[in-house]
Amino acid sequence: RREQARLRARVLEEDTEQWQKEPHFSGLQRVGGVDLSYIKGDESRACASLVVLSYPALEVLYQDCRMVPVTAPYVAGFLAFREVPVLVEAVQRLQQEEPQLQPQVLLVDGNGLLHPRGFGTACHLGVLTDLPCIGVAKNLLHVDGLVRDELHREQVRSLQRSGEAFPLTGTSGKVLGMVLRSCTNSSRPLYVSVGHRVSLGTAVRLVRACCRFRVPEPIRQADIRSREYLRK
Repeated sequence: RREQARLRARVLEEDTEQWQKEPHFSGLQRVGGVDLSYIKGDESRACASLVVLSYPALEVLYQDCRMVPVTAPYVAGFLAFREVPVLVEAVQRLQQEEPQLQPQVLLVDGNGLLHPRGFGTACHLGVLTDLPCIGVAKNLLHVDGLVRDELHREQVRSLQRSGEAFPLTGTSGKVLGMVLRSCTNSSRPLYVSVGHRVSLGTAVRLVRACCRFRVPEPIRQADIRSREYLRK
């Protein structure tokens, strides 16, 4: 908890890059996605995957998939201590081997500020790599009074078109993230939250712009490639 609080103090919840302020993200050329896939029944190893896609074409420019040891146990609220170190290593490898392909922003399969102590995986990875990071979760984390009750389901049903969203406001009154309908073909939303060096509005706009399907393409490609690596 002390380590989370120490790093949490370094999170920037606003746009820090010029491209973030442009209506069509002109100046953004590379978007990264990360994912960890586990072998069923084996919690000690995982396949860590980092991909970099071109923007706006969303074509894969770089991929790094490799088996990594996972030493920290799974503890709810502290998942980042288990997964972030190997993801930081993947980013550092890219910076050394192909520095011209460094992503200008990372999309993370997980939460940012939408976390019991306001410091999820996307914040942790953002602070340690100093890259803009966005948390994109497929399920609602029950924090600060947020619950998937009938009211929440009703609000989700009210999202009729892709790009429509509503804020996730906790009982504290703080907006922790946004619920986004990312594509017309799926009524299941995404839960978008700030990781680091990005505003919530920009995070939602970018996630939407990266979606061909429900899950944004950088995360989807990282997931596809890590699963394929495990199969092989």
